[in-house]
Amino acid sequence: MKKLFMTLMLLPLLGLAQTIENIDYISPFHDGVAAIKKGNEWGFIDLDGKIIIDFRDDLLLTKKDDTSYPIFSNERCLITLQKEGVLYYGYIDKTGKTIITPQFLNAANFEGNKALALKVEKETIGYNHIFKKDVVSYHYFEVVIDMEGKPIEHLTQLAIHVSPKDKNDKNPPIISSRLISDKLIAIKESNSKWRIKKID
Repeated sequence: MKKLFMTLMLLPLLGLAQTIENIDYISPFHDGVAAIKKGNEWGFIDLDGKIIIDFRDDLLLTKKDDTSYPIFSNERCLITLQKEGVLYYGYIDKTGKTIITPQFLNAANFEGNKALALKVEKETIGYNHIFKKDVVSYHYFEVVIDMEGKPIEHLTQLAIHVSPKDKNDKNPPIISSRLISDKLIAIKESNSKWRIKKID
């Protein structure tokens, strides 16, 4: 009897059995994993019901049907990180490791081996001698990124002359371009017309 009890106690440690309890929500499977929610945190389980990413509070929710939950798409899941009052977007892999450091003002799920993101660049345009500080301008670029987060194509540019942390609207700037195939992107112009661009 004692031997049977010890065997049952060791089963979870051996990976032969696992019970996950007190879950508030379980999503459908995407990319071989399902999101699970406990309180205000989310994690992921694999097809065997094993937790592969423990509960955390930085996973970005994707709207699906009438609900929202984090998803993996092409082995990448969106995360957020707040730095100096600004929310930045990046990606983790299925081990929970940050694979693309949060650096974008907005980002989309991967479609194939590409994703759309909003990159910010700060440009010093002068110096204010009265306040003894640089005068800067911020430029937001819609870009296509590869699986490592490197921009492979610049799409649109919007110059904003205030720091992202000083924006009145704290929602992320909208990405208006759309990936419509592996090699085609629809780019919305300032006149609300669309342009289709081929990328490699």
